[in-house]
Amino acid sequence: MNTKATALGKQHILVVEDDTKIADMLTNYLHMHGFETTVCSNGLDAVPLVRAITPALVVLDLMLPGQDGIAVCEQLRAFSAVPIIMVTARVDEIDRLLGLDTGADDYVCKPFSPREVVARIQALLRRAQGSLSAQAHHAAPNSVTAPAAAALVADDTTLSIRWNGQLLPLTPVEFRLLRLLMSRPSHVFSRARLLDHVHHDLRDVSDRAIDSHIKNLRRKLDAAGAVGHSVASVYGVGYRFEVD
Repeated sequence: MNTKATALGKQHILVVEDDTKIADMLTNYLHMHGFETTVCSNGLDAVPLVRAITPALVVLDLMLPGQDGIAVCEQLRAFSAVPIIMVTARVDEIDRLLGLDTGADDYVCKPFSPREVVARIQALLRRAQGSLSAQAHHAAPNSVTAPAAAALVADDTTLSIRWNGQLLPLTPVEFRLLRLLMSRPSHVFSRARLLDHVHHDLRDVSDRAIDSHIKNLRRKLDAAGAVGHSVASVYGVGYRFEVD
């Protein structure tokens, strides 16, 4: 495990990668762009490190000694909404990952360009910090309340959504997705429109990623007891937010 001390004002990226050449290449490029990094090579070390250093983002390899990236990601999502970029060595593996409830915000395939990964990191961090696109700001007000006794409320200022005051444990991507759906109840959004809203600068992300995010949203709404509020599938088109 290699840890760089975090300088004041610099964002800290945790790189979980057992290939030292890839880890060194990525961390060097991150340092060039003003980030501080911590690197660990064993999946068993990742969760304790996130608790210890509270990174701004995690770059997580799929195949790791100790435990794999899927297990790490699931454990992180039990207590943290830190943005996660999952890395795999196989293109076809991404399709499988998108169908799983991993909770990752993005996926990249090796061999990758460090420039591309840093661009994705910067995009996710901007959104996690509340830098929503101008289009999103013009489309809806800073606070959206779903009907039915104002039980479900989204707040752009804190990037949070609450059910009867209870904070939903959403990732940045899940927040943006549910926020958009809530802004127009009963309106049908296509997968392409939803994908463009949450990943508009990540052009090679499959639209099947939306299905995975919707699955996560449904699970979290159910866990919070959000009775009468649901995300409905519209066959062959996309999704709409429904309020009974």
